[in-house]
Amino acid sequence: MKKRFLLCTVLAASLATFKATAASMPADTGKTAAPAADPPLVFSGSVDTYYKADFSGHSNIPTSFANENNSISIGMIDLALKKKVGKAAFVGELSFGPRSDQSIPTSGYHIQNLYVSYDVTDKFNLTAGYMATFVGYEVISPAGNFNYSTSYLFTSGPFQNAGFKATYAFSDKVSLMAGIFNNQWNYYSSLNAAKTGSGDVSTFGAQLMVAPVKGWTAYLNLVTGSYSGTEFDLTTAYQITNAFKLGVNAATFSAPNNGGGFEGVALYPQIAVSPIVTFGLRGEYFKVKDNGGDVKAVTVTSNIKAGPLTVIPEVRFDTKSDAFGAAFTDSNGLASKHASQFVLAAVYAF
Repeated sequence: MKKRFLLCTVLAASLATFKATAASMPADTGKTAAPAADPPLVFSGSVDTYYKADFSGHSNIPTSFANENNSISIGMIDLALKKKVGKAAFVGELSFGPRSDQSIPTSGYHIQNLYVSYDVTDKFNLTAGYMATFVGYEVISPAGNFNYSTSYLFTSGPFQNAGFKATYAFSDKVSLMAGIFNNQWNYYSSLNAAKTGSGDVSTFGAQLMVAPVKGWTAYLNLVTGSYSGTEFDLTTAYQITNAFKLGVNAATFSAPNNGGGFEGVALYPQIAVSPIVTFGLRGEYFKVKDNGGDVKAVTVTSNIKAGPLTVIPEVRFDTKSDAFGAAFTDSNGLASKHASQFVLAAVYAF
């Protein structure tokens, strides 16, 4: 009798447990669960416009972009697409407008980025295609810069590199990239080699990233090739406080076959005086090697935020030596060592 009672008790407890488990499970509708949807396609970009007035009454400063004087002018529209599914990703970015055409002359458009990448592991990534260069502090898109005008270092250095690279992250504080790139910077394909009549993938590139402390990141960059020449570049930025940031870009370039080169350094201190207003200064020294002269440039810029819109008032003063290319000219058309300009730009990022 006791055995029967015990058996009934066990059966009752098992039935209660089964009912509780079944109640907690989703109802069987007879339909197979839908697979998880792919991550969405991410769309971003920017639009910019500006007014520039050279104090001499005509254009003087020869750095990239914002070259039209006493004119309300356009920069470019930048359109970027990217998507990542699992370990594979792609990025495609097109730009249209004078700012784009001045970087690489084309028939009205320019490919800024077009590449695919694959995460072999969480630490190891492979990327191939046409990529914005890893060298330097400033970029083509005005949404990626604090100053609207650009430095002599930016104008002289590569804008894009086409090739294949591998990046390994040893930790969140140290990573190393190495790759092989086409011999010609800033173009989608390599320049034909004189001897073979075919392209030439002969430029080696590398980047060491270190983040010594929170808010401080530094990049040591190298590109070298028999056709492209050799450039060593340091790019670093340190968010010292919530309000104060300091950036530095230093580079030296040697052209092939003892063809000269350049060297220079630029400092980028910035201070935020409110959540919407930041003031910054770019102080640059740039020298052409083999007695090519030098130029010193000071640019004072403010960024005023209104949501996705940034208004950028900027004043710039350049002083060049006698040996540094053609002289500036003053309001009377006479040679001068000095040039200055005012820019008011608006950049909308989306």
